[in-house]
Amino acid sequence: MSAGNPVTAICPGAYDPVTNGHLDVIRRTAEIFDRVVVGVVRDPQHKETMFTVEERVEFIRTALADGDGADNVEVDVFAELVVEFARRWGAKTMVKGLRVTSDFEWEFQMNHLNRLLAPDIETMYVMASPQYSFVSSSGVKEIASFGGDVDQLVPPAVARRFRELYPEARPGAPVSPRE
Repeated sequence: MSAGNPVTAICPGAYDPVTNGHLDVIRRTAEIFDRVVVGVVRDPQHKETMFTVEERVEFIRTALADGDGADNVEVDVFAELVVEFARRWGAKTMVKGLRVTSDFEWEFQMNHLNRLLAPDIETMYVMASPQYSFVSSSGVKEIASFGGDVDQLVPPAVARRFRELYPEARPGAPVSPRE
């Protein structure tokens, strides 16, 4: 961490929902930078979200309040280019988590596009901790929809919300969330 001006990084994502893997990356990033802003994209391109942006923000805030070592983390919503979001917060670094090779391939392309748009903003990648390397939001949603236990994969508020959405879920019997 810096002695002069605080150094800010952003951790952008859809967080639909936030997983323990996301939180691990956010907390580890908070150990490196003076201030971390978790950017929750309002409407991810080509992707419908299961949870509203307000729910996604609240899940993150609640999980960070319940956890440790995240006093320097803020959560904000954005609906512009991620590099513009970074500039709005005065961040020179975007931090992204990587789990598998396919994550790298996508992030490699995004890095080059972002560097073209904003060569002054660097992207840093944090490898997933081994216990979270298989956890994805889409996988968690599928497990929950079949009545599977997601308590070890997501923060407690997210697990509770899944139980509310799928109260009659049983393994092997897919159901749709109630509106």
